[in-house]
Amino acid sequence: MENILEIQNLCKKYDDFELKNVSFNLPKGMIMGFIGENGAGKTTTIKAILNIVKSYSGNIKIFGLDNCKDEEKIKEEIGVVLDDMFFPEILTPNDINNSMKSIYKNWDTKMFYNYLKEFSLLPNKQIKTFSKGMRKKLEIATALSHHPKLLILDEPTSGLDPVARVEVSQIFQSILEKDDCSILLSSHITADLEHIADYITFINNGEILLSKTTTELLDKYGIVKCTEKEFKTINKKDYIKYKKNKYEYEVLVPNKKDFKAKYNIGVIDKITLDELMVLMIKGEE
Repeated sequence: MENILEIQNLCKKYDDFELKNVSFNLPKGMIMGFIGENGAGKTTTIKAILNIVKSYSGNIKIFGLDNCKDEEKIKEEIGVVLDDMFFPEILTPNDINNSMKSIYKNWDTKMFYNYLKEFSLLPNKQIKTFSKGMRKKLEIATALSHHPKLLILDEPTSGLDPVARVEVSQIFQSILEKDDCSILLSSHITADLEHIADYITFINNGEILLSKTTTELLDKYGIVKCTEKEFKTINKKDYIKYKKNKYEYEVLVPNKKDFKAKYNIGVIDKITLDELMVLMIKGEE
């Protein structure tokens, strides 16, 4: 399968934080959910991909091109929404349209105004009159309106209500189907990712803990709930992490079917991405 984005051994050191050999691939036509706690390294990784963060080691390729040497070629084909992104408040969506026409060869004015209508954004109103959610919708409309081959989205649904989040998620899926686009989507709202992401990449403290298909994570991984006596019978190689609660143990296993075939103990529950994150970060080995 062709990879749109390839990251190999990305390292970046700050005084109080470090990216450590971050590696993952985003296949063409797929959505990858990029998850982790605040400060885990998601935004730093994304800004390295976009060549905003510099002086790092490792390799980043987009469309098979070097993200530094071929930055100008790549920029035309990427749509971006960053968590700390903003447009000057005195501008209107009409101003944004006029500016983007001069920046992107493939800028689609008709598409942009269709998104403004869909998002109920008035084209002649100054951005300073927009709510946080409305500003986020404007950023998304701008990112989508030059037919990008890759969307890089850092918390694109923050500030949106549940109805708007569903609306935006449906638009992302529609873009994939129509324009053969690929999406790297960083989000704290993991429940949304469970429905739309093809892959999940999990970063913690600057290191990638896992990068797998969403189907594998949600269908194969599970949580075994058992007593302390039962837990002591489990071989360490058969689980990833565990957490001791007041009345039971919660044990993260990588394959529910294999575990059930080997052990006749406890109850095995399906896992959510939230539960996976908590056990991977807070659990004991």
